[in-house]
Amino acid sequence: MIDEIKRIQTNAEQIYNETEVEQAIDKMAEKINPILAETNPVLLCVLNGGIVTAGKLLTRLDFPLTIDAINASRYRNTTTGNKIKWLHKPETELKNKTVLIVDDILDEGITLKAIHDFCKQQGAETVYSAVLVDKNLGKQKPIQADFIGLETENRYLFGYGMDYKGYLRNAPGIFACKDL
Repeated sequence: MIDEIKRIQTNAEQIYNETEVEQAIDKMAEKINPILAETNPVLLCVLNGGIVTAGKLLTRLDFPLTIDAINASRYRNTTTGNKIKWLHKPETELKNKTVLIVDDILDEGITLKAIHDFCKQQGAETVYSAVLVDKNLGKQKPIQADFIGLETENRYLFGYGMDYKGYLRNAPGIFACKDL
């Protein structure tokens, strides 16, 4: 497996470098701050991919908030999506709260839509979503993110939380796999 990961990493094309990604996160925070400043929101990090984006974004938000996590996965260390599996639900009460869902990528939108619906079912008053990357699929998605850092074409990506078979989430930039 390690040889496969090294091959993917070596042959990948860098789409955005670390500086460009950090600037995109800055811009996301600039848009989020005035909208959520007076709402006392719950920042809901989507595990595992949203860890990097949530952590980076968290330090740029200049208002009181609480943080929790949710894990609803379709990929589970593969390169194709399957049925959603709920691995972890937030402990924080969402009823009458403003929720900001933070994830790494909006791909087909199935997982984000399911998480959004879950928050509403739990009684959240308002639900926003922030994604580091919105992938252009050339078709309508079941949900659109409220705050988007970067946009890409439809390629398999890794880095800044996005993975290749569970690896490469820690890559310092966003990369597209050439070998898939």
